[in-house]
Amino acid sequence: MKTFDHLTVVGLREWVALPDLGVAGLRAKIDTGASTSSLHATDIEPFERDGEQWVRFTAHLGTVVQLRHRRCEAPLVTMKTIKSSNGHAQKRYVVSTTLALGDRVWKVEFTLACRKSMRYRLLLGSKALIHGQLVVNPGIKYVQDKPVFPVSTSSTGVA
Repeated sequence: MKTFDHLTVVGLREWVALPDLGVAGLRAKIDTGASTSSLHATDIEPFERDGEQWVRFTAHLGTVVQLRHRRCEAPLVTMKTIKSSNGHAQKRYVVSTTLALGDRVWKVEFTLACRKSMRYRLLLGSKALIHGQLVVNPGIKYVQDKPVFPVSTSSTGVA
């Protein structure tokens, strides 16, 4: 049996943070069947800053019982057509922001989508797992410690 010492093991659910958006304590669903990661967002407004395209949105965090939200801004990477598991196609904004999981921090692209009916507000897809050098053990949950980070002072997090 092969083992890979440079890879970090995660469970099906993990605590994550989005430091550049000022978001901590967010539960994520790890989904190897999804290529792209997704963040629950509403009130999405594209705008221009210094000649570049940006997106302003409300990120919805927490649980249905204990809902929190935060107004955020992030550079727009692209628009992408995402096909859901039931075959429905939808155009979505794609942003790139820093993700913290355990002691790892790296840039991840997220589509902004309404995940109101979903239990987890953030879905971490296979591209993020590859870039973070993570492997999934589907028999465990919340293996990694909650990420601790200083709140970013960048202009992407809006109170």
